[in-house]
Amino acid sequence: MKKSVLALAVAAALSAPLVAQADTILYGSARVSVDYNDDDPASGYWDVVNNSSRIGVLGSEELGGGLSAVYQYEFGVDMTEGGNLESSNRPKFVGLKGGFGTLTLGTQESPYYHVASVIDIFNTDKSLGATAFLGGSFNGFSLNPTADRDYGEGSLFRLENSLYYATPDFNGFSGEAMLVMNGAKNDPSGYSDSIDLWNIAAKYSSGPFFAGVSYIQLDGDSSYSIGNGLALDLDLSQWNVGLGYAAGAFTIGLMYEQGTLNEFGLLNNVKVNNVKVFGGDDATNVYLAGSYTFGNNVVSAAYGQLDPGTDGSDSIDNYLLGYQYNFSKRTRMWVEYIGRSADSNTTLYGDQTAFSIGTRVDF
Repeated sequence: MKKSVLALAVAAALSAPLVAQADTILYGSARVSVDYNDDDPASGYWDVVNNSSRIGVLGSEELGGGLSAVYQYEFGVDMTEGGNLESSNRPKFVGLKGGFGTLTLGTQESPYYHVASVIDIFNTDKSLGATAFLGGSFNGFSLNPTADRDYGEGSLFRLENSLYYATPDFNGFSGEAMLVMNGAKNDPSGYSDSIDLWNIAAKYSSGPFFAGVSYIQLDGDSSYSIGNGLALDLDLSQWNVGLGYAAGAFTIGLMYEQGTLNEFGLLNNVKVNNVKVFGGDDATNVYLAGSYTFGNNVVSAAYGQLDPGTDGSDSIDNYLLGYQYNFSKRTRMWVEYIGRSADSNTTLYGDQTAFSIGTRVDF
């Protein structure tokens, strides 16, 4: 995106010295759709839906000797409910970039998501919900809201209170690491360590090929009390592998996940009087997505199967189909179908049928 007079005006309002010293870019994306959602056990309904619209500024300042300051400040924008800027965990960070790599502090995309993103090809926010992406179901332990740990839905996309490091590129190989530190919120009983979460990833990208693996860990109290004789095991971990190929008109991505750092894992680790009352293996998920582009048209499809890991539970099957028409590089419209088969009394979800018809304009 090119710097404009409007971008400079916004930057001036935020910080006059910033304009004088740094290259600042104003950007945004408006994404709104009309959706029909029939999500068992609720009845079907129509809704005008905001799909992660946002506005932000980003930029860098050359400091000399190959060192740069980098920053980004992004807001979620409410396009449908009459509000303005949303309270959200959109990216907000500041840091340094140089020959050593990049080191930033703030609210940032996780290494875990940078591996999983090989299958993030749809427009609707319904495409990577709690039953399709284990990383999307992690809810920040909101079973105990007084601990102020609700990171928000889909928080493994982005994590607050984080320190992030990315290595330089070494002939296609790179690494990432993230620490989430919110020690001021820790309970005396040890809700989590001062380092709440740590996340690492290794990636390889060359030409049309991508491969990555990531691991995320919470070293919390193994018997954290939530009252009424109930306790949570907060020694939780999760890992994923992503493979991608993009050449010419075709893209394809495959992801596999396994672990307990999600709401299914939390349910599996509930204890009464320090005795585990829900068993089962770690939750697992496999997800395959691909697209084909011809002219201004893009057709996409995906299939995923998630096993909640709870004893006696059925797997959850996810089906997605999409069509996208690109009016230009910045403007598109889409029609997407999201289906889910999850008939089981032991899962939190039932069958789902949803359609999304929307438009997106970037600037």
